Amino acid sequence: MARRLVSATIVAFAAALMMLPASAQAPVKPEMSKVRLAVGGKSALYYLPLTVTERLGYFKDAGLEVEITDLQGGSKALQALIGGSADVVAGAYDHTIQMQAKNQPLVAVVQLGRFPGFVLALRAGKADAYKGPKDLKGLKIGITAPGSSTHFMALHIMAQNGLSAGDAAFIGVGSGATAVAAIQRGEIDAIVNVDPVIALLDKEKLIKIVADTRTAQGTQDVYGGPYPAAVLYTTPAFAEKNPRTTQGLVTAFVRGLKWVQTHSVEEIARAMPEEYALGDMGVFLQSIKANLPMYSPDGRFTRAGAETAYRVLKAFDPAVHGAKIDLAATYTDAFVEKALAAQR
Repeated sequence: MARRLVSATIVAFAAALMMLPASAQAPVKPEMSKVRLAVGGKSALYYLPLTVTERLGYFKDAGLEVEITDLQGGSKALQALIGGSADVVAGAYDHTIQMQAKNQPLVAVVQLGRFPGFVLALRAGKADAYKGPKDLKGLKIGITAPGSSTHFMALHIMAQNGLSAGDAAFIGVGSGATAVAAIQRGEIDAIVNVDPVIALLDKEKLIKIVADTRTAQGTQDVYGGPYPAAVLYTTPAFAEKNPRTTQGLVTAFVRGLKWVQTHSVEEIARAMPEEYALGDMGVFLQSIKANLPMYSPDGRFTRAGAETAYRVLKAFDPAVHGAKIDLAATYTDAFVEKALAAQR
């Protein structure tokens, strides 16, 4: 029954979209003037499209004041949505599948990242003894936050190699200067994180990279297929009740993604807060250049990506494994297609 209700809700707000004007140049007034958006680790390049969209004023162009709350990791942002202190989340697509398994449906409305950009690395002092994933057993692994997609990557690699979640200790270190400090101080043995943290640690020879999803091939090697990364998700009820607000958010993000595709690395860096470079602008520029292929060119989802995420999650998450998941209810391209049509 719950699955049928989710599908019916998606059909309802897709139908509501047909009533919206096609022109992005003359948007209708959104139902809400202020939207609360939660994100876990905004300074990470994983969320670059969010910061670009915000700082270029595209949310304001859509008639929206977006209040962004930056939390330690994606699981914290998810909790904010479920707890009612956020309306939407910029976070991992994974959570739409996991929450459906718990009968708390979420729907992703625009894809920001085509692959995750996560890197598993060993602290230099531990790297020599590492021969393969089985050697993760007994290690202290730094992740952005427990229950976040960096955590899921480590769990996936461990599960693929006969290890269980209890075979390692997971420590939340965030995705900025705190993550760098955790390696520098020897507080963790390994880390799963993103650029610019990984690029900076690598430059300083503080880590040895052993798994890398910053490229399409690396993602294929780790996950066995395409894997959606950052998305904007919300509850189906919110999207149904606020189709114009949701459309405004998606249209702004699609504009931001297009801007990233059509501007230089230097221009993108200038659009970001200087502190996001973690004190090394050279590494920051290199990181942006290396991560550009990660960002979606248009915001669309793929069925293949959703299927890969489902296969990966059900291998180590008992709730997902035991649930019947309707993947079609975890994402929709309806808002994206409307935004793209308006740009033509």
